[in-house]
Amino acid sequence: MKKLFTLCLMVGWFQFSFAQDVEDLAEQIIEAAKDTTYWDSEFSVGLNFNQAAFSGNWKAGGVSSIAFGSIASAKANYAKDKFSWDNQAEFIYGLVKNDGQELRKSNDRIFFDSKVGYKINEKWGYFASLNFITQFTHGFDYAADEPILVSGFFSPAFITTGFGFEYKPNDEFALRLAPFSPRFTFVTNTDIINNVPENYGVPAGQTLRTEWLAFQLFMTWNKQFSDNLTLNSRYQMFANYQTLAPRTIDHRLDLTIIAKITKYVDVTFTSINVYDIDMTSGIQFSQALALGVLYKVNNKK
Repeated sequence: MKKLFTLCLMVGWFQFSFAQDVEDLAEQIIEAAKDTTYWDSEFSVGLNFNQAAFSGNWKAGGVSSIAFGSIASAKANYAKDKFSWDNQAEFIYGLVKNDGQELRKSNDRIFFDSKVGYKINEKWGYFASLNFITQFTHGFDYAADEPILVSGFFSPAFITTGFGFEYKPNDEFALRLAPFSPRFTFVTNTDIINNVPENYGVPAGQTLRTEWLAFQLFMTWNKQFSDNLTLNSRYQMFANYQTLAPRTIDHRLDLTIIAKITKYVDVTFTSINVYDIDMTSGIQFSQALALGVLYKVNNKK
């Protein structure tokens, strides 16, 4: 009975202590949410539309077409003393309709990145991060007579975690080195393997591949050259220790260049460049150039 009473007392004390810790943490989060001094947030959305039409007797050549593109991005960064929490999301989608063809996708990306950091000194710190990449809708290969399904939402999707050191000498550049970086690759559509034998590295008959022992390098350079010209770049390298070789190392480079013409009208260039042997043996790239409307708001103005 004494032992039972002691055990109950210990459990009760633990629950009380845990409840107190959770309550204290909740109060700190609420207080941080009220005080926007330490938050830097921004949201932007851009829309563009392109159209071309030709008469049936137009001799210079050309194809009538309609194209629509959109880009939305958001960030919410928190920094107080040595602690920081950075969050970024990016969504891109585009459609094009050429005369004589069905509606096709021209661009498609979902990206999210979250990082918690703790400063060691002015330029170096520890970090833990998670980033997520997939797409909104089905992707098709139009090289054959009939469209062939080759990708879709969560087919594939990549969730990559990272634990390591970050070098950040200024607000423009950041380099993360993660010696321990597990990655999870999803292909939830089991029909994809019929058209993509590599199945993005996921074993046949499964929907998930886990790579526990891996290294990740993640680098960003965001530069505002002037009030009217901005470059956002992101490079990611991923290497599985178990299959380590130059040809098996994954590389991804994302570029976005925004040139403002007026307060709301801009030219946006986006480019995605990927090398991943689990997708295809060559380098994949896509690019889009668009004139449209861009609206941006932040909590500092």
